[in-house]
Amino acid sequence: MTKPFRFGVVAPLMGDVPTWRDRAHRVADSGYSTLLVADFPQTQPAPAPMLATVAAITDLRVGTWVYASPLRPAWMTAWEAHSLSVLTEGRFEFGIGTGRPGIEDELREKGVPVLPPSERLTQVGEAVRALRELDGPGRHTPVAMAVLGPKARALAAEIADTVTFALGPQPRAEVARLAEDFRAVPDIELALAVPVIGDALAAHMAPPWTDPAALRAVDAVTILPDDPAAAIEEIQRRREEMGFSYFIFGADFAERFAPVVAALDGK
Repeated sequence: MTKPFRFGVVAPLMGDVPTWRDRAHRVADSGYSTLLVADFPQTQPAPAPMLATVAAITDLRVGTWVYASPLRPAWMTAWEAHSLSVLTEGRFEFGIGTGRPGIEDELREKGVPVLPPSERLTQVGEAVRALRELDGPGRHTPVAMAVLGPKARALAAEIADTVTFALGPQPRAEVARLAEDFRAVPDIELALAVPVIGDALAAHMAPPWTDPAALRAVDAVTILPDDPAAAIEEIQRRREEMGFSYFIFGADFAERFAPVVAALDGK
């Protein structure tokens, strides 16, 4: 089944708080579904208070994009997620993954044990199970998982509501193969984070050394043209060919791509 389009924005706090709050209002006014923040310790405030603030001043859904499982005990991550679900009255989406590339150095700096990827994936499953216990039968906090390898994809098929892929310069054909298994699962939403628009890179969405020309050369899906009309056409193609219906952009592109949201949201 084809799911309706929706759109989110990753909005890190890079400057003063009033400017960031104003940006959140503009994201809401531009028709986006969700405001998201990354899990980058000590480079901005923690995700939970940021998202609670946005939910209090707008009617946006809010979410983590994504919690890094090694940074907290699974029970603590689940407690934060459940608390946000309660305090936002069901507008929180719990994004979680095993951590971005290079997180091992950050863990060592913070004195956190560096576990192998398989154990980090186990932490993800434990956090989601703990969240379901805290939610109980009367609440279902949506879970978004960032995955790539076969074990992570298998776990996501079991426990996630939304699935995104931890992509770099993978060619379109490779991403289509990753998406194919999930298209057969009717209740799972496929999400695509697009960190590059034209030649511009979104903060907190891709490494700073990302090369837009290299992405275009392999026909990667992590880049879109900066012309809104061309972007609309490409987004429609990606839903038709691969099943992606939830698209996430960086905050710097949110207002420029408001026509994209107006043309496609909910359709």
